[in-house]
Amino acid sequence: MKRRNFIQYAGLGAGALMMPSLLMGSNISAEALLNPGLDVAAKKQLADVALNTAKSLGASYADARIGRYLNQYVFTREDKVQNVVNTESFGIGIRVIANGTWGFASTNNVSPDGIKKATEQAVAIAKANSKIQKDPVVLAPVKSHGEVSWKTPIKKDFKDVPVAEKVDLLLSANKAAMDNGANFVNSALFMVNEQKYFASTDGSYIDQDVHRIWPTFGVTAIDRSIGKFKSRQGLSAPMGLGYEYMDGLASEKIAGPEGTGLVGYRNSYDIVEDAILAAKQAKEMLTAKSVDAGKYDLVLDPNHLGLTIHESVGHPLELDRVLGYEANYAGTSFATLDKWKSGDFKYGSDIVNIVADKTQVGSLGAVGYDDEGVKTKQWDLVRGGILKNYQAIRDQVHMIGQNESHGCCYSQSWNDVQFQRMPNVSLEPGKEKYNINDMIKDVEKGIYIAGRGSYSIDQQRYNFQFGGTVFYEIKNGKIVGMLDDVAYQSNTQEFWNSCTKICDENDYRLFGSFFDGKGQPSQVSAVSHGSSTTRFNDVNVINTGRTI
Repeated sequence: MKRRNFIQYAGLGAGALMMPSLLMGSNISAEALLNPGLDVAAKKQLADVALNTAKSLGASYADARIGRYLNQYVFTREDKVQNVVNTESFGIGIRVIANGTWGFASTNNVSPDGIKKATEQAVAIAKANSKIQKDPVVLAPVKSHGEVSWKTPIKKDFKDVPVAEKVDLLLSANKAAMDNGANFVNSALFMVNEQKYFASTDGSYIDQDVHRIWPTFGVTAIDRSIGKFKSRQGLSAPMGLGYEYMDGLASEKIAGPEGTGLVGYRNSYDIVEDAILAAKQAKEMLTAKSVDAGKYDLVLDPNHLGLTIHESVGHPLELDRVLGYEANYAGTSFATLDKWKSGDFKYGSDIVNIVADKTQVGSLGAVGYDDEGVKTKQWDLVRGGILKNYQAIRDQVHMIGQNESHGCCYSQSWNDVQFQRMPNVSLEPGKEKYNINDMIKDVEKGIYIAGRGSYSIDQQRYNFQFGGTVFYEIKNGKIVGMLDDVAYQSNTQEFWNSCTKICDENDYRLFGSFFDGKGQPSQVSAVSHGSSTTRFNDVNVINTGRTI
């Protein structure tokens, strides 16, 4: 069996996306995933080897992260299984400050001797770096948490679910799509368990068990008579949940606008139902009207808007981008310090309230503590449309006059150094009772957009263009039919200042990405973006159709 469509699924996330080394570590049996691994007492003893060695060599600070990363991926196409992959990666990463400078080393030899050697290497690297770096690292203080633990509040561990059950579910979705007009269909299920142990010379010993899941598919319908094809991707969101996400409970569904058949999913996902609708919509796309370019009011579904939030708010408010010393994969930022310091920079309209957090239950970014041992929290990025803050970690916050890390430091594995990563960045729902059909009725000339599509944005996260998955024309308060070849253009400040209405909390849902890329050497992280359906007035829409 071949991973023929592996790269296709890599492109379904958000931001500067890239596929990580998913097969890092050993390829193992499904049964081996059930091995409980080291107990907490053993991890503490091993971590203390690193901390004590670092201090004996003159380090002023040290932390150790023992990580066991378990992954399972299931891939299917039509009525066949393409691949089932199980991986395990286990090791320790040691980070130190010596002579005022960072040093890092890692090893998969998680024994006292192996850890001691890696720690010696980390200290030697720090001391070598100090000969070049003259400004010492300044760490914000952090509370000593003692021995604590945190777990994703899952109801069903994917490791306890037989592979055959997962395969049957994906093949059922494939069959449902084919029975409803799809010519081709691919589906996949990504499941991740990060077992992470953090210890530091600040006195914290933190054991965490993090779970994430992402079901996804793509269907294609073909009209051979005219040589045309259209594809529709699944409208699931990757989530920080267990396998219970696949149960598809009716109580977790949110009806889309009348006339579309769309369904929004919150804490569970019905992949078979979505596959049926996807096949029907892919067929409908074959004869959809090509959009007339011009100004439209846009009604954006959370599964679509999340990507726009990611690119136009999440990335530009990462402090390292703002300061200009991080530009990989996503550029720097237009949201410079002078705009923030002014205290009145209008990032958006008065109803735009955007928060960062690492605590929201079910989100991809939810953890109890970040990879620096900082207890996670929520904070404002934009409040009442005004730029209020950035995303920063322990060695950054002093640069913006703050003395507390935001708790958004992360490493993709034990083998990589932790650094500032995007937390969940979400648009708060509207305060008044208001649903999607109310919003549609208020639009005279508009387009409803759901799902992710191609996009582009400049290196300062300012000028952009976004497509989508499905588009519906709105005329005089009603959905009148499907559109094709739609993309909208704007700039970040103009776009968010055109935000005029947001549905209430009953419409709130998460969008997310498993594969948000940053740094060099590159790392990926998982992040969610929540919102309710939102309207933006008088936005420029272009026609992306091509003629020969």
